[in-house]
Amino acid sequence: MDRETLVERAHKLIPVLRERAARCDALGHLPDETRDDLRQSGVARVLQPAHYGGAEAHFSGMVDILNAVGSGCGSTAWCLAQYIGHNFMVAQWPERAQEEIWGDDPQALIAGILIPHLGTATKVRGGYRLSGQWPFVSGVDACDWTILSGLVERDGQEPEERYFLAPKSAYEILDTWDAMGLRGSGSHDIRADDLFIPTHRTLPIRHLKGGESPGRKLHRAALYRSPSYATFGLLISSASVGMAAGLVSDYTEHAKSRVALMSGQAHLDQPTQHVRLSRAAMSVDAAKALLHRNCDEIMEIVSSDRLPGDAERTKFRAAGAMAGQLAFDAANLIWEAEGGRGVYMKNPVARTYRDLCTATRHMTHSWDLNGGLDGRVRLGLPLDNPSL
Repeated sequence: MDRETLVERAHKLIPVLRERAARCDALGHLPDETRDDLRQSGVARVLQPAHYGGAEAHFSGMVDILNAVGSGCGSTAWCLAQYIGHNFMVAQWPERAQEEIWGDDPQALIAGILIPHLGTATKVRGGYRLSGQWPFVSGVDACDWTILSGLVERDGQEPEERYFLAPKSAYEILDTWDAMGLRGSGSHDIRADDLFIPTHRTLPIRHLKGGESPGRKLHRAALYRSPSYATFGLLISSASVGMAAGLVSDYTEHAKSRVALMSGQAHLDQPTQHVRLSRAAMSVDAAKALLHRNCDEIMEIVSSDRLPGDAERTKFRAAGAMAGQLAFDAANLIWEAEGGRGVYMKNPVARTYRDLCTATRHMTHSWDLNGGLDGRVRLGLPLDNPSL
């Protein structure tokens, strides 16, 4: 399995996912056939270690795959981004944990939620007791395992931020997802009460910041020295940029045969539409280029046997946010160009626009948050995000 094969498979899924997109929305989660396609195609395994049959690919592979899948179905791409990202993160865990997940089922889909203050954990003999309720667990209905997060209280010290691997059977899924967009992502809350997690299925935050980790004893590729949080925005925005690309494609195709209701003028002949469409297409192209450039920089850094500095970590987060902003700019241009027909629920343009409106609420897309952090470090002030 290699990057080129997985990207080709992702492109082959586009028409299938487009045909299912409305049903995915109506179901509120991925159709069973889509779950099967994600597993069988292996597209979620682009960053999975080769030791378990994954592609162990360059970071840009995730951009190409999510761009393709996002142009077919926004909800599917949103879930797939979680599965790709958490596959990458699991590679940092001890080998025993990886064997429990991938030993019998290397195609396992892994969801997750990385908000530590919503969970509390207590150290006990052999592991931890974890309790909490976490929202926005995208793709949880279709997953096999989930990464949960929590703070561990320590006498006389600051709480420790720690992450926990739990099988789907170990927690309760709460039916909370009723959103305006990404409706098929099934981003429900989940709840755990006094759940025991053995020590080997837990990881402190320091091992997700890049460099050496328990998993590095098994996976020596430079890829697995990359920091998880610093690169997460690039992953999520790859799905959003794919949605924007699909929006531009949908509009371009049906605008060729449309006629304005009031004037009878063909859309094809309206200069204002030409300008909007061109700018939208260029915004998508710019976003893709930005994502690829930053993925290349990450790979260059970790391949040179060093870790990103504070300025590079905040830049990667800002680049992900900017790519999301460019995707949303493209979406708004197409929304304006679409006119009154865009309000119909059956219109694919409307569905994708709602998906992007929802996607850009994610904290990785927040320019105030991520651009502000980047600007702060550029001015010589200290990095104040402990997760980075």
